[in-house]
Amino acid sequence: MAPLVAGSDKPRVVFVHGQGRFGAAAWPYQHRLAGQFDCLFLRRHGYAPTAAPLPTDFQADMHIVLENLGGGGHVVAHSRGAISAMMAAVERPELVQSLTLFEPACLSLTADLPATRAHRERLASLYAARAELTDEQYQHEFSRLMFGSQAGPLRTREERRAARRLRLQEAPWTAPLTIVPGLPTLVVTGGWEPLYEEVGEYLATTGATHRHAPGHHRPQDSAEGHRMLLEFLRRHQQQ
Repeated sequence: MAPLVAGSDKPRVVFVHGQGRFGAAAWPYQHRLAGQFDCLFLRRHGYAPTAAPLPTDFQADMHIVLENLGGGGHVVAHSRGAISAMMAAVERPELVQSLTLFEPACLSLTADLPATRAHRERLASLYAARAELTDEQYQHEFSRLMFGSQAGPLRTREERRAARRLRLQEAPWTAPLTIVPGLPTLVVTGGWEPLYEEVGEYLATTGATHRHAPGHHRPQDSAEGHRMLLEFLRRHQQQ
């Protein structure tokens, strides 16, 4: 995937979406940063709006991030997008000026810790059965196991495409992740789910700054979460 925007004299910020919304739609609160930064809102592998969804490809996602960094910049990621963001920082640390992770689903780092282990045990059989389930069956079971709720019927083409994409997603704990040494890293979690708090606390032991903001799984949509991001970007902006 080629860079989405031509070069700019503003500091570049690459935004990497999570599992649901993608591209600019995944970052509505961050559009206001465009006056200060060269903001690129990426689409990960398999998230083209009109093409059929594709299975997860961690390496392809990493290369999308690296291609859009150009000569270097900041990386901001949410949920599963944090996987490719961290992989890009390990692969080309000289290009990543700072890393901000909102509710990172970097579960391969915490695979043996209690909350992640319980999450794996709850969902492992569903991931294993993906090929035998329809998209709607998978979405219903995923919603039940993850949120304790029943997903509604798939009425629109976009809902059917989103359900197919969900079924094609690889388990996040299988990602080939390692720690990014020495890179300024901010982790923001919502304080609502032990799974993400466990990841945040683990990353804090490796040198990251772990903060909390309201918004449950999308703290970047809160005024406080956005403020934390802006202050962090400014602090680590190259002069």
